[in-house]
Amino acid sequence: MRSIVYSATGDSSVLSLVERDPAEPGPGEVRVRVAVSGVNPTDWKSRAGSGVALGFDEVVPNQDGAGVVDAVGEGVGDLAVGDRVWLYLSQHGRPTGTAQEYTVVPAHRAVKLPEGVGFDVAASLGVPAMTAHRALTVHESGPARLSPGALDGRVVLVAGGAGAVGHAAIQLAVWAGATVVATVSSEEKAALARAAGAQHVVNYKEADVASRIAEIAPRGVDHIVEVSIVENAALDGQVIGNHGSIAFYADNGGDQAILPVRAAFAKNVRIQGLLLYTVGDAPLAAAADDITAALRDGALPVGEAAGLPLTWYPLAQTAQAHDAVEGGAVGKVLIDVSGDNS
Repeated sequence: MRSIVYSATGDSSVLSLVERDPAEPGPGEVRVRVAVSGVNPTDWKSRAGSGVALGFDEVVPNQDGAGVVDAVGEGVGDLAVGDRVWLYLSQHGRPTGTAQEYTVVPAHRAVKLPEGVGFDVAASLGVPAMTAHRALTVHESGPARLSPGALDGRVVLVAGGAGAVGHAAIQLAVWAGATVVATVSSEEKAALARAAGAQHVVNYKEADVASRIAEIAPRGVDHIVEVSIVENAALDGQVIGNHGSIAFYADNGGDQAILPVRAAFAKNVRIQGLLLYTVGDAPLAAAADDITAALRDGALPVGEAAGLPLTWYPLAQTAQAHDAVEGGAVGKVLIDVSGDNS
């Protein structure tokens, strides 16, 4: 089979296309014939090093993907050969990601796809959708799970509404009944956030953002899904409501944030960091179940008309795909592993 591998961290030139034998699934594992691999910032950061040792002699990158179960290991009862699945955290703690024609993963990281959901949608889930789910479920008063009506009456602020996590957060929040305000940096990105379903969009380069949000949510917003707490901490402190939650998932803009102390304690604000790799199995399982339910309802479409433009690369150009994500490509970067999808 064709695999993309690297044996040392560094820029995208460390990636190479090689031939490898498909691995056999062990107990509790499944082997998936990969159709599409999704690329996230975490993928190029892991490949670049991020201050962490490689840990394996050879690594296949990319956490997310979608395909068809090809073989089932001992003890797996809920998946069968031929099942279409979406994958999450495929490479976490393992050397085998989705940038290859066959990958072996723990069975719980392969989730059955509802009928009619395309592999483009499926490979766009994983890190972005599960991060968004967690960000929307850390409020002091819940909900711990998302479903239609779970966020009725709530106002959600999504910072960076045109990004992959922002896009998923908008879609999941709207599906769950929230009113969504998204902040963006351009009119082009505003169009994407609206296409994703945001009822209100604020261009932070043109508007008085705090005043505009206060007009929409006079009592403050309930949930903030934050892409850059370093840059937005002061704004978040202004617009968050009493007992609101600020969930941040990235260090965009730096690694030191100045928090508005009085605003935070006076409003009983919950400030929640989140990282999928360390969040634990229970939140991941809840996210996988709820995301799949949203898929059944058709709530997570992708493509420019749905607010998430797709950029495709063949497997042999995985390095270029990584570079595109590192360079800030708008939308979602996908790798057509099987050659049947782009």
